[in-house]
Amino acid sequence: MHVGMVVLGLSDGTFVVFALIAVALVLFVTEVIPNDMTAVGIIVSLALLEPLTGVTPRNAISGFANTATITIVAMYMLSAAIQGTGIVQRLGVYLADFTQGNEKRALAATVVTTGPIAGFINNTPVVAVFIPMISDLAKKSGMSPSKLLLPLSYAAILGGTLTLIGTSTNLLASEFASTLIEDRGPIGMFEFTALGLVILVIGIIYLMTIGWRLTPARIPAEADLVEKFDLEDHLTKLQVRPGSAPEGLTISELEERTEATVRVLQIRREDGTVYVATDTDQRIQDGDVLTVHGSLQAVNQFRENQGLRQLVHEDVTEETFTQAETDGVLEKAVVPEASQFVGETLAEARLKEFHRTTVLAIRREGELIRSGLNEIRLKPGDLLLVQTTPNSTQYFIESGDLVVIDEDAFDRMAEADIDDIAPLSPKTPIAVAIMIGVVATAALGVTPIVIAALGGVFMMVLTGCLSTADAYDAVSWNIIFLLAGVIPLGIALDETGGSEVIAEVLVASDAFLPLLGVLLLFYLVTGLLANVITPVATVVLMIPVAVEAAAELGANEFSFLLAVMFASATSFMTPVGYQTNLMVYGPGGYEFTDFLKVGGPLQFLLAVVTTFGIFQIWGL
Repeated sequence: MHVGMVVLGLSDGTFVVFALIAVALVLFVTEVIPNDMTAVGIIVSLALLEPLTGVTPRNAISGFANTATITIVAMYMLSAAIQGTGIVQRLGVYLADFTQGNEKRALAATVVTTGPIAGFINNTPVVAVFIPMISDLAKKSGMSPSKLLLPLSYAAILGGTLTLIGTSTNLLASEFASTLIEDRGPIGMFEFTALGLVILVIGIIYLMTIGWRLTPARIPAEADLVEKFDLEDHLTKLQVRPGSAPEGLTISELEERTEATVRVLQIRREDGTVYVATDTDQRIQDGDVLTVHGSLQAVNQFRENQGLRQLVHEDVTEETFTQAETDGVLEKAVVPEASQFVGETLAEARLKEFHRTTVLAIRREGELIRSGLNEIRLKPGDLLLVQTTPNSTQYFIESGDLVVIDEDAFDRMAEADIDDIAPLSPKTPIAVAIMIGVVATAALGVTPIVIAALGGVFMMVLTGCLSTADAYDAVSWNIIFLLAGVIPLGIALDETGGSEVIAEVLVASDAFLPLLGVLLLFYLVTGLLANVITPVATVVLMIPVAVEAAAELGANEFSFLLAVMFASATSFMTPVGYQTNLMVYGPGGYEFTDFLKVGGPLQFLLAVVTTFGIFQIWGL
């Protein structure tokens, strides 16, 4: 009855804010438009509806000047500087030496290494660096990469609970702590590290035992890349006969003359020389064998129209693409969230024209897309099978537009000096010293974390550890706009009394739950919400509610804030709940339900552990 009266007593402004939140949640889940653009729409809507929302235009854009937002920008830049030292790559080489082909060692090395690193460096680029290494490590251990990639993502998420700078939600929570809780400043750098260590250790134990058994082996350990993407019926060898239409034409001229949706990938001469289509202007000759990509129907139409002969007894395999005169290669590559290709169709991305790269298939959310590729709009987490060149591969690695998964890296490492494979920058000691200085000055209270981080960026650039161009390129600006857009929602909830309304509804649970149970309920609700929408949006919406609820219950407001912070930072049950989950989704060949099966028990285990830990350390 009490809850019903609260709902009936809502003001017009509260209804409007709730309606905006509902629309935003739908857009976040469906991704009809990118999440950062949804956030921009929130800013505009709140400002235009100021009489109802209580959010002025200045308040609507205040997220861009928020301490947490600026700190996160600086941390992206600092992480890029540390990545540039080569330390993480060097660690991957040592990791390979340690495992020695043993499955359990490979798993242990993956989770024990990734977790602590993610406590100090943004975990998204850490996972981007480790995906190729872990995939190759799985290959050398004779195991499916699926068995290691999900634990890799989960370990990176767990590591984010170790320090204030471990994840963006921690920094947002710190900002809320200083503004919403009376006589309370920002959260200290290592204030919750003790509980974070417990969470990390329990999470690692779970991943090494129950999680290991639950994680499926979706990708065969020794499968050829053509088999992995089920392309046997989409790749064909056609031979040029005397007088056939393609004779004397270049590949581009041939493709311009045919209406069939078939792409010629390479030419193999009778003397064994192979030319990659994107990197040659050779004219087609009698006897040449063309490797073509297209559906069975399209290839048959192309063969008949051009007067070609199909080599039915010659299968196209991964090896077919490794014999090119121009060093053509077949690679897997993940589209990261910060890639310039996100949102573009393959036709718009013009990978073939600009980067000598042809996309043969896309693995997305458990689905394989092998035809009509030019019209496919790329999304974060897409796994692409590409025919490309070593120079293009190097460009993608350096630009970060694609995360290339080189499964033969360790073979080359065994044959070369470690300084050639994973060289350390001459600036490594300086960059590490600067990063230690940032952490130390913030931890000792010498200066706020935002000033320490910005000072660190300044020193990185001043000492040549980081160029200004690389600094700006390192920032995931879509995340920054998302942050800046959802922060005003918290202001609107506070101004219209929306936080109080939600808090009263949740506080009503104290009629049948003890206070510890109410804290656990907040953790569970927040965790479920973070798995559906972004953790950033969840922490902004739920922390004001949690603090308000704690005040009404006469409970420790900081304990409730921490419950929301930890729950938002640990999203395991869906691939869209956290960026790193999305990054391993395609390379691991996972299905959506795999995250529920493996991440669900871990999520609820940590809910109990974290809630009890908060009770023991900070009280209720």
